Amino acid sequence: MTFPQVIDHEYAGTKEIIATLVLDAEGGYALVDPGPSVTLPTLRAKLLALGIPISEISTLLLTHIHLDHAGATGSLVRENPRIQVYVHERGAPHLADPTKLLSSAKRLYGDAMDRIWGEFLAVPEANLHVLNGGERLRVGTRTLEVLYTPGHASHHVSYLDTSEGTVFVGDTAGLRLANRPLVSPVTPPPDIDLELWDASLRQIEARSPAQLFLTHFGFADRIDWHFAELRRRHWVWAERVRDSLDGAADDVDRMAGFVLSAIRDFRGILPPEECVLYERVGGLELSWQGLARYWRKKEDPA
Repeated sequence: MTFPQVIDHEYAGTKEIIATLVLDAEGGYALVDPGPSVTLPTLRAKLLALGIPISEISTLLLTHIHLDHAGATGSLVRENPRIQVYVHERGAPHLADPTKLLSSAKRLYGDAMDRIWGEFLAVPEANLHVLNGGERLRVGTRTLEVLYTPGHASHHVSYLDTSEGTVFVGDTAGLRLANRPLVSPVTPPPDIDLELWDASLRQIEARSPAQLFLTHFGFADRIDWHFAELRRRHWVWAERVRDSLDGAADDVDRMAGFVLSAIRDFRGILPPEECVLYERVGGLELSWQGLARYWRKKEDPA
């Protein structure tokens, strides 16, 4: 078997929404973004189909700690306490004690949070390896350069596989499902910072990567086009949200108008049945909220 291998979580019964990357590692295997715990049965079954039980997972490489990327981390460590977890220093305290993270998430998802994402268990501090950016990790025969890439989240890192030129980008490169010709931002609260995000993209571009691996979803090529399109749409969306804040409507109506405009954009590029995938995974209402928070913080930094 050759690595890396991509596992599709088939989240909510839908393919090509959430992916985990499997790498061969010294003394076991590494997972990049294990996904939410609600899809842990699918992850476990697909790993076993590759001949990999959870007992042979040695390493989790987290791009950031949002529930769709890292929600299963604590559950996996409970099942296999030898798993070592790599996470940015801003995210590590929230894995050790997820109280504040879960409280924040519940404000977004309400009573549906457990149904949507499943449980989020704490990770023992002894299992955590704190990253700042700039580290070089040895994973099997691979050397991974850790890049600190905030903008989507203050605790976001990306990993450059220096042997293959692939960057595991989490959400830094937005959404591009199965290499389709549509790149969509994903801008939920509370950490959106478009200037920092652009600097993170420049940092990745400076490495001249051969391809990207996105948790949403899979490998992507045409990187120059991809980043240019993401930047363009970032500011199109940001301007729409800022314009909406100047109107007399309430936030519910502002959000609804933004969602409709984004869907119209998608349907000018892809067939409706493929646009639905972006609408489902993109969290368009949350993207409006994140960009609205971004502008309101600029107006009132306090």
